Amino acid sequence: MSNNIEQAAWTPDSWKTKPIKQDVVYDNPEELSTVLTRITNMPPLVSASEIERLRAQLKDVAEGRAFLLQGGDCAESFDYCNPTAIEDKLKVLLQMSLVLLWGLRQPIVRIARMAGQYAKPRSSPFETVDGKQIMSYRGDNVNSIDPAARRPDPQRLISAYLHSAATVNYVRMLLAAGFADLHRPEAWDLGHVRNPSIRREYQSIVNRLTDSLGFMDVIGATGQTAVSTVDLYTSHEALLLDYEQALTRPVAKATQTQARRGAYEPATPPRNRLAPELCDFYNMSAHFIWIGDRTRQLDGAHVEYFRGVRNPVGVKVGPTMDAAELVRALGILDPLLEPGRVTLITRYGADKIAKYLPAHIEAVLATKHQPVWCCDPCHGNTTTAPSGHKTRSFDAIISEITDSISIHQQLGSRLAGVHLELTGEHVTECTGGSMELSHLDLPSNYQTFCDPRLNYEQSLDIAFKIAKVFETQREESHIS
Repeated sequence: MSNNIEQAAWTPDSWKTKPIKQDVVYDNPEELSTVLTRITNMPPLVSASEIERLRAQLKDVAEGRAFLLQGGDCAESFDYCNPTAIEDKLKVLLQMSLVLLWGLRQPIVRIARMAGQYAKPRSSPFETVDGKQIMSYRGDNVNSIDPAARRPDPQRLISAYLHSAATVNYVRMLLAAGFADLHRPEAWDLGHVRNPSIRREYQSIVNRLTDSLGFMDVIGATGQTAVSTVDLYTSHEALLLDYEQALTRPVAKATQTQARRGAYEPATPPRNRLAPELCDFYNMSAHFIWIGDRTRQLDGAHVEYFRGVRNPVGVKVGPTMDAAELVRALGILDPLLEPGRVTLITRYGADKIAKYLPAHIEAVLATKHQPVWCCDPCHGNTTTAPSGHKTRSFDAIISEITDSISIHQQLGSRLAGVHLELTGEHVTECTGGSMELSHLDLPSNYQTFCDPRLNYEQSLDIAFKIAKVFETQREESHIS
């Protein structure tokens, strides 16, 4: 298959001409159509100008001027749409980014797996519960975790939209109110960091950063706006294409002047009458969307949908993707060779990364593509504890990250980001870390209904270790 394969004209629904994986079959198509029409007529959740700002920032990441931090729940529950859960998740991402900022001396681009990560791909459409075969749980936007409510319900798509909108609105409010203000380290409670050495090291970083910012303010080197808030973008795996299409909106192409000032005007309704050549199409359900490992078939519906939206997009890359297939995927998704247009989210496992990552890096380096290389060290390191709980080892997660950094460096490439499944809560789902959790600790606060997540302290541990690796590299380069 040639990398320059001729593509048919793209439309928001051209994916329907392709074979699809992980599709949801509803028993009432008329109800589904009514729901999708309603969502199509609802306001977008994010704006084109925000998406363009993220595109520009990911270009910086791809070209080595910034670092990507992406994290959040494996699959969100509608119950997570509450102030405490949102604040906890936002806090841990902001604190991690502060540590990374200190260690890397580069801007941190923050993307949350949040406000839309409600769908869950499954290896089988059915599962056995209490000896009975029932439909698998597919995520809150499809059906319920309750075994008695597994029928796919189109009304849950409305609920997904409303919960996403409420989450986005609350995040915007928190950031506008100074939740991320680096001048107020006292607002970033370290009480749950039980390990004294981590607490001292983190407090030292916060103190040095705030001292630096205070000095910059005194000499007038920065304004209050620059350090009192941050950009935080939303993301999810775009699994349910009917829903994604309903929130795909045409936006009139920007003039050069509009593009320079970040102004992107929404198309004037009726949207379906806007000439395609006069507009760009944005998925306005989130700033960033990705294709999962189960739905990245080159001739499939998901790749077809993704190639036409202007959002920056991610692709999960694992042991089952060969190097030639990766290059072809980049040819389809990034035909214009735009740095940062595609983020390659690698997920191998600590015991497999040395076998597969080098060939993937070398294949991409042989092209003109400049993707963001991002390590997902969680999915390939899932095991089952003696208690039956799914878990992940902190040591294996750290090993995959550090090996990824090293392999990229050896091949003349650069690891430019991490993609983590985490929570700001103090759960006991992964073993290890500075809390030294063992398999025996898992039942004490095991809350996930999906995959195990790094807890608050383990997430900070990850940030410290990444920061230390890059800090050491920077010091060694100065010496040499």
